[in-house]
Amino acid sequence: MDKDRIDGIGNQAGGKIKEGVGKLVGDKKMETEGQAQQVKGKVENAAGGVKDAIRDTDR
Repeated sequence: MDKDRIDGIGNQAGGKIKEGVGKLVGDKKMETEGQAQQVKGKVENAAGGVKDAIRDTDR
């Protein structure tokens, strides 16, 4: 598994938590930051998936 996929999963989870806390305390900025972090995680995960696929075809 590529490092980008691991980082992506972490960012998605962290972003989800941050978004939830932001909603809970009524902090729109934190909520938005959490959503942005989730998007970043999805992009990293997708990039890692592409790298994994390329690596698998080279075998």
